[in-house]
Amino acid sequence: MLKVRFAPSPTGFLHIGSARTCIFNWVFAKKYNAKFLLRIEDTDTSRCKPEFLEEILESLRWLGIEWDEIVYQSKRLSLYKEFAEKLLREGKAFKEDGAYIFRYEFEKVEFEDLIRGKIEFKELPKSTEVLIKSDGTPTYNFACCVDDALLGITHVIRGEDHISNTPKQILLYKSLGFQIPQFAHLPMILSQEGGKLSKRKGATSIREFREEGFLPESIVNYLLLLGWSPKNNVEVFSLEEAIKLFELKDVKKTASMFSIEKLRWLNHQYIKNMSIDKLLILIKDFLQKEGIDTSGISLEYVEKVIDLFKIRIKTLKEFVEFSKYFFVDDFEYEEEAKKLLMKDLKKEFDLLIQRFNAIEDFKSAVIEQEFRILVKELGLQARDLIHPVRAALSGKRVGPSLFEMIEVLGKERVIKRLEKAKNFM
Repeated sequence: MLKVRFAPSPTGFLHIGSARTCIFNWVFAKKYNAKFLLRIEDTDTSRCKPEFLEEILESLRWLGIEWDEIVYQSKRLSLYKEFAEKLLREGKAFKEDGAYIFRYEFEKVEFEDLIRGKIEFKELPKSTEVLIKSDGTPTYNFACCVDDALLGITHVIRGEDHISNTPKQILLYKSLGFQIPQFAHLPMILSQEGGKLSKRKGATSIREFREEGFLPESIVNYLLLLGWSPKNNVEVFSLEEAIKLFELKDVKKTASMFSIEKLRWLNHQYIKNMSIDKLLILIKDFLQKEGIDTSGISLEYVEKVIDLFKIRIKTLKEFVEFSKYFFVDDFEYEEEAKKLLMKDLKKEFDLLIQRFNAIEDFKSAVIEQEFRILVKELGLQARDLIHPVRAALSGKRVGPSLFEMIEVLGKERVIKRLEKAKNFM
């Protein structure tokens, strides 16, 4: 049976690049009905933390990634020592200052990369490799080979930064008498500036993207696009569609550039096509994080607000930023909104308040009709009153349709805010 693995080290939160590697392995496993293993590389006790492990597993679950098996390297130390001793007995390794050291018998190493084709190494940078350090912990290459072989990994799908490790591992496999797996090295993910994706250039962990209000579906979709795309050039696709179409040979060899704007665009596609019911569940959490108590607000009201904004927002966090005035009355006027309220429109606002008070069926169509009749009577252009009224009701210069916004806010709240705005003029 085919078997792949993802091997995170719990020394930090799940990086977007590591998540991409995991997703490619997982999609491959689903495509070919293979087993998917999580191997936790936790032998560095000074840097590995339980909270990081918890976060990594939670982020994977949030992305929809499931695993068939999980193993921890920290529980396999005796195995590594057993195989180091084997190499020692066979004269392929020696001990020095408590460490086990492997001596390469170098030969030209070549392998067929499932993405890049034939790769050949004519020499290695050094003639020896530490297998187990003096503190008893294994080095990356040695533990990787022992684990992949004993756990039955048939395909090693990982980032191209591991290509230089591959010849060392192939020589270790041969020396240990292990079967060599097939290798596939994914292209690097670069920042928009062309360098390595780093925290100082923006969010880099799945946790951070989640906190910003990105959806797991859009992140998985986008990470698959960083190195692969369906042959029909469709950019928005479900995980089920990706599994059906995915082939390792179609993965690009060149580096992919991470674009936050492209991710935001993709997230917007998922948000606008999501049901109001599902968005309500997700958005309530973001409102609560911002200190907005929705317990006394009807679900019907929140759903109406979501319906106003779902085609405008690119993240769930933006919903809170854009719509906060629907949930709190104590808000500041933005600078652009203040400028719109500088002109004395007290008379016009008073007349508008009278018209609104007289409306029994407070619906957007009726509201707009009365508004436009008044504007015409006053000899004004509609925009002369639309923009100041929006500023008075929301503290913002832009937003959803004014008349739909007025309907959702409700007559009482609208009139109170128009009265309040008169004091600013």
